[in-house]
Amino acid sequence: QVQLVESGGGLVQPGGSLRLSCAASGNIFRLYTMGWYRQNPGKQRELVARITTSGSTNYADSVKGRFTISRDNAKNTVYLRMNSLRPEDTAVYSCHAARLPDDYWGPGTQVTVSS
Repeated sequence: QVQLVESGGGLVQPGGSLRLSCAASGNIFRLYTMGWYRQNPGKQRELVARITTSGSTNYADSVKGRFTISRDNAKNTVYLRMNSLRPEDTAVYSCHAARLPDDYWGPGTQVTVSS
């Protein structure tokens, strides 16, 4: 069982930055592919960014060049650095851990981009 807890969300003005963190329980964090997803009410959850156990990353086209995912296996933590935020980035951001056949979700953290 892996428990995930996100932090770092909040209200930010357009053009601003935030860094989200996701802390994982357990001692096999390094074996999980980690991802950040986002969702708004009435819309499908979408992948924002993902990082594999080897450090390979992929991003949604809408965030490429603005967001950066990273992981610190020593701290059991995955990060999402978000720059040049736009109102359309507003959503609940959730952390995801995957290692087949298991996967786990965090409760999510709200990010609101508004002036």
